[in-house]
Amino acid sequence: MEKQKFSRRQALQASAVLGTALLFPMNKLQAIPMHVGKTPPLSAEEMAAIDRALGKKGSYKEDEAVYTTSLPRNDLKMKIKNEPVPIPFGFGGWVSFKKTVDGKSAMVMSDTVLQMEEVNPLISAAQANGLEIAAIHNHFFYEEPRIFYMHIHGMGSVAELAKKYADTIRDSKLFPANQPPPAAPPVLTGKENFNLPALDAIVKYTGTVNGPTYKYTIGRNDLKIMAMGVEMTTNIGLNSWASFAGIQSDAHIAGDIAMLQSEVNVVIKTLRKHNLEVVAVHNHMLGDDPHMIFLHYYGRGNAAVLAQGFRAALDELGKMKVKSAGGMKM
Repeated sequence: MEKQKFSRRQALQASAVLGTALLFPMNKLQAIPMHVGKTPPLSAEEMAAIDRALGKKGSYKEDEAVYTTSLPRNDLKMKIKNEPVPIPFGFGGWVSFKKTVDGKSAMVMSDTVLQMEEVNPLISAAQANGLEIAAIHNHFFYEEPRIFYMHIHGMGSVAELAKKYADTIRDSKLFPANQPPPAAPPVLTGKENFNLPALDAIVKYTGTVNGPTYKYTIGRNDLKIMAMGVEMTTNIGLNSWASFAGIQSDAHIAGDIAMLQSEVNVVIKTLRKHNLEVVAVHNHMLGDDPHMIFLHYYGRGNAAVLAQGFRAALDELGKMKVKSAGGMKM
């Protein structure tokens, strides 16, 4: 019988997930039970190496062992349907670092905000520095200038990844030193623009004020998602979010829903029922198990009504028990 062929990527995935060089097809690997332990923390030295490489201090989420540096595009003046919207509404990129559960390697994962002409030069830079492209897609309709989002990932030591990523973005607008300072703080912030207690009561979470916007970021704690031996959690990109701009009576909403494949069409149906526009459906990650799909949406109207649509979509998540990367039902 002819032996099955496998790619270099599959071999690397097998090594990262199982901590050994078992060379099986990926569909066989996913069926092997695995006990997922607690992710080792990043050390102070590793976080300092990230800060040095990027020339900017990030933030550490100890409960997830994730270190994130924000990469906002303060150089852009964004409009949607010819109306100005603030950069925090959905035009801020990021890069995160997290170790594999066995502590033998680490992942870099990034979501970058790019104009069309910036996409392919950054692809070339990433590949020249040994990083990979996981996805390229839109998040919005109607925006000016046209914006695309590129997910970049890689595996290695934290210090090595920080250097590779910094070298990748160094000649682009993404590099912190190439960005203008943020605009002066707005007179009115999200706290004044929106009825926060009313929105929190609808969404059943507490959001975060970011300049004139208000944002919810909600993880998938009902799932155990593994990719390349890394547990994918809220702050390394596995989340649903909703961002509000404008004012309570006349708001924009934009966001993302993180879904299992079986959840995609019921979420689409729910969003459309609440008059929210479906903007994109796509992957963000490679090698994730179970495989996650992300849906971007947009709406305009009273903030409370928009929040009800977001909450309704969240209510469709987690209804089905699925087999996780560890062979356990979640």
